[in-house]
Amino acid sequence: MYTVTPTAIADVLILEPQVFGDSRGFFLESFNARDFTQATGLDVQFVQDNHSRSKKGVLRGLHFQVDHPQGKLVRVTEGEVFDVVVDIRRDSPTLGQWVSATLSGANHKQMWVPPGLAHGFLVLSETADFLYKTTDYYHPESERTLLWSDPAIGIEWPAVTPLTLATKDLAGLTLATLL
Repeated sequence: MYTVTPTAIADVLILEPQVFGDSRGFFLESFNARDFTQATGLDVQFVQDNHSRSKKGVLRGLHFQVDHPQGKLVRVTEGEVFDVVVDIRRDSPTLGQWVSATLSGANHKQMWVPPGLAHGFLVLSETADFLYKTTDYYHPESERTLLWSDPAIGIEWPAVTPLTLATKDLAGLTLATLL
């Protein structure tokens, strides 16, 4: 069972699974297809699960695939991240807008990132384990990167230093260039 909170970008959702906890620890269903569909109205098929571990200050993104867009259900199992989604859909009324959520192993929140949007995150804790289910396979030849610091978008990233980015993330394209 999920509690679902809509965001300012249509179709981007924050999900909170029901957590059963006591002095021994906790239990939760991180994904249940029937409950996901009932709570969100989405009938998606996930084909790939990914897991990354990153150190504090690592910024990954903002990634998307042009020919094989991926929907992503993302969560953190250990640590804390500032998770960001940017609407890059040309026909969207929220084109160029962004939303964020703090995802952590403590709060168990998840974010649904629909296909066709750019996604990234910044690690706030000493390390973070980030998991995501995708609706299409990874196609490196289709992957693109939106510049994390594009002033036209104006993402208000938390002040974490030093930042560590991959070469491809430093060389991301601006929204104006993508359009």
